[in-house]
Amino acid sequence: MVREWNRADIPLVAAIDRECFTLEPWSEAEYAKEFSSEWFCGTVLEIDGEIVGYVCGKLVFEDAEILRIAVKSKWRGQGLGGMLLNGFIDSVKMRGGARVFLEVRTGNVAAVRLYRSRGFTLTRERKKYYADGEDALEMKKDL
Repeated sequence: MVREWNRADIPLVAAIDRECFTLEPWSEAEYAKEFSSEWFCGTVLEIDGEIVGYVCGKLVFEDAEILRIAVKSKWRGQGLGGMLLNGFIDSVKMRGGARVFLEVRTGNVAAVRLYRSRGFTLTRERKKYYADGEDALEMKKDL
């Protein structure tokens, strides 16, 4: 089940983040700060009471941005990332959003494939965007 975040989800989301983003994981404090923002928009995917993935983003007026999206490694390859992304997009629409933006590592082929399958298009490439020097693709979807 995809649902909106609540404060109690923050430690669980941070744990998934540490598993999935070993280069630049966010702390619980960083997630708490995002969650407390008036612009916060986020969904989690819960299966049998376990949070297995999440989307952390923000919605500022009509523009949403995905900051983080992750699914626990043992749950990957089952279409759950697409479910999460769809849930986030639905939440953005319900709150009046008109567009969703994101950046993704050029080497993250699975994520790029997922975003394209959901109608995201390339807007530009950002050279050396990440701390390790990898480029990013900036993508957008009109809702």
